Amino acid sequence: MLKRLMKVSRLSVLAVLVLCLLTVVPLSASATARDSRVVENAQVILDDKSMKLSSSLHMMNGRLYMPIALVANELSASVEWNDSTLEATLVSKSNDKIILGDGVPTVYFNDQRYVLEAAPYLDNGRLFVPIRYIAEFLHANVDWNADKNTLTIQSVPLEVVSDDNTLAEISARHSLSQAQVVKRNGFSSKESIKNGMKLAVIIPSVLENKADPYTEADYQLLAKLVQVESGYESYEGQLAVANVILNRVKHAGFPNSIKGVIYSGKQFPPAHNGLLDKSKPNASVLKATKDALNGKNNVKDAVYFFNPKYSTGSFWDSLTVIATIGNHRFAK
Repeated sequence: MLKRLMKVSRLSVLAVLVLCLLTVVPLSASATARDSRVVENAQVILDDKSMKLSSSLHMMNGRLYMPIALVANELSASVEWNDSTLEATLVSKSNDKIILGDGVPTVYFNDQRYVLEAAPYLDNGRLFVPIRYIAEFLHANVDWNADKNTLTIQSVPLEVVSDDNTLAEISARHSLSQAQVVKRNGFSSKESIKNGMKLAVIIPSVLENKADPYTEADYQLLAKLVQVESGYESYEGQLAVANVILNRVKHAGFPNSIKGVIYSGKQFPPAHNGLLDKSKPNASVLKATKDALNGKNNVKDAVYFFNPKYSTGSFWDSLTVIATIGNHRFAK
């Protein structure tokens, strides 16, 4: 009996050790991945003055990131953080309104939507944004010296129009056409520009990359479908359901509109039995739907979702599962 108890005890200890290893390894790997993007001992020079950093710079895929709040005030911009939507709203010295969201590759710039090459992300409560975008949005120039590990940020003053500083002179000095300066500052013609006006001369590159539009009707319909199908799930699950619909819109095998996808076939019974019309999306669903429409996709290529408790058979078994989130599997 004693030997048997000792054997059971050893097995129990071994099981605990295995569980510990399974728990520790992923966390260590995650920490290593996070630490690997930190730029050690970087120096930031802003307007010829060295900045004391409360957070390290990051480097990912050849892009330099920093928390936007670190320099916003220094570049004469205000910044507000919304905990509910995980969005930062900035108003620059040129009165541009910029909204950036965690993991969302679309920026709102003066109420227009544009696609970023790299999305901002949250890390330890700070929203990291590619420094190139920070500079362009907040009217500054940047230079990264990799040899010296030094980031130089130089704010660019707004140009004040006068008889001695005309639109033509301002444009030429910044190697821009008058039409570019007029458009950048929201005017329809150069005749609208008068003496005393302040003009921005840094043109964000993202303004050349407009996001695909969507209508309020599309937004509300998609949100209703997400609410019915996953209103009880986590934000990640709701985001995934929204993206299955949007992935189908882009897929040749399905209708090319949100309404067409939702109302075609029989996969979404609520669209045909009246439940969809009665659906009232909650705050989490509305955020997930908006983020999906703005390009945040956590189930790329998935064009099906199903609950394996209820959807069974050869068809569902034949699919390639991309992710399991909550009660749903997402597949292609």
